[in-house]
Amino acid sequence: MSSSFSVALNGLDIPDTLRGQLAEDGVAARLVQKDATLWGPDAEIEASARLGWLDLPATSRQLVSRLADLRAELTGEGLDRIVLCGMGGSSLAPEVICRTAGVPLVVLDTTDPGQVAGAMTDLDRTVVVVSSKSGGTVETDSHRRAFIAAFAAAGLDEKEIGARFVVVTDPGSPLADTAAEMGARAVFLADPTVGGRYSALSAFGLVPSALAGADIGALLDEAEELAEHLAASDNAAQELGAAMGAAFRNGRDKLALADGDSSITGFGDWAEQLIAESTGKEGRGILPVVLESTDAPGSTGSDVVLAVVGSGSAAKPPSIDVDGPLGAQFLGWEYATAVAGRVLGINPFDQPNVTESKENTQRILAEGLPDEPPAATIGAIEIRGSGGVLDGVDLSSHDGVALALDALLSSIPPRGYLAVMAYLDRERDARAHDLRAALARRTEHAVTFGWGPRFLHSTGQYHKGGPQVGSFLQLTGAVTEDLPVPDQPFGFATLQAAQAAGDRKAIADRGRPLLHLHLTDRTAGLRQLQEALG
Repeated sequence: MSSSFSVALNGLDIPDTLRGQLAEDGVAARLVQKDATLWGPDAEIEASARLGWLDLPATSRQLVSRLADLRAELTGEGLDRIVLCGMGGSSLAPEVICRTAGVPLVVLDTTDPGQVAGAMTDLDRTVVVVSSKSGGTVETDSHRRAFIAAFAAAGLDEKEIGARFVVVTDPGSPLADTAAEMGARAVFLADPTVGGRYSALSAFGLVPSALAGADIGALLDEAEELAEHLAASDNAAQELGAAMGAAFRNGRDKLALADGDSSITGFGDWAEQLIAESTGKEGRGILPVVLESTDAPGSTGSDVVLAVVGSGSAAKPPSIDVDGPLGAQFLGWEYATAVAGRVLGINPFDQPNVTESKENTQRILAEGLPDEPPAATIGAIEIRGSGGVLDGVDLSSHDGVALALDALLSSIPPRGYLAVMAYLDRERDARAHDLRAALARRTEHAVTFGWGPRFLHSTGQYHKGGPQVGSFLQLTGAVTEDLPVPDQPFGFATLQAAQAAGDRKAIADRGRPLLHLHLTDRTAGLRQLQEALG
């Protein structure tokens, strides 16, 4: 029986030499056998400890009945609202799984005080899943502390509060110890040989999804059907990886991602972190660009290939149709990314630049926020810039915001890209996302959009370790009401501001053009930005 996962290439060729090399080297079979030498001697140690994801369709089976029992126990107590506190690989897969399944899951992967406070409703029926591989993620730890305080304020005692928490982490992490101390309802220890961005079919992806009501058994069935074919040299997942690598070698190093005609919803957000964090290093990489639709601005270009998840026969070439159910998509893209890493000549399992912004944040929290007076304030927008982006811009004009945006777009080099980084509330400030398409209409270059700080755990690696051809638009907003982080010397507003400042420093240290727009009134500022872009 053939796998239901399939890849169709439209106007994109894989050279016979590349196909022949992959076949001659036995890449498909060696990958299934977890051959850590596939990515060269420098990657061997890391790879040898990061290939457990290949076994997950089978090894995660033991979670199915345990999670079904736990969900029944919780719903029997009237606890039917699941809030997931996690970042990057700990949150993106569950969000896709639950959106595709049509079941509610509140995903908290932000430090915006308004969004965090907004998640603390309906506490009488809420269970919080705290999910962190390292166990030391500052955002997730801050969420945990805030929810403990909220439950206590609602009148729950210490034992009752512990019973509202489910923890997912790696064995031996600080969070595992904390879970025991607080009397968490359940603790799920994930496979430590699975990296965060390859963890969709592990406890990180499955625990919150199952508790929210998704059928994780079916998800594993879908993945296992594909797994049976991955050792074959002509398998579809290797075809996808080879196509990504061939496109990169041919100058098409931007991979636009869009949902096609299938039930899968929002897959690009998960694939974005997998591809960007896996390939964006050593000055090269594949830049994923998540689109609103298959014909959205940015779906074509001289350096772009469009990948459609689901049927996308109407997509303009060059494009790749990747069809199949969600479980197979997760495993297929993980496999393909590992293959693409070999073609690019990089280690797809490390993330050498992710910690830089985190370390900057910790330093700023200790020393205080930097004093950065604006170059100008126009309406509800304070304008700041670095990397020469504001040189020669007349900010005294009432059109100063539009002129600053034009200067930023002009700063994008050949084969470069613009990254929009919004440290805002992705629910209440959702219209900020519309800026991606508006900016993409104004330039021939790729335009990406990320909500901060969650993108720091995904595309943040590409921004720092990938080709240094990015220009950056950072959006921050005034906070009308802060939320404290219990037992910490900072609140969420300060943490969010420190993360934004830490990321600005990492970009400025590389001399890249950065336009920082601070919205003194978020609603008015976003309206002003949209007007400036026409």
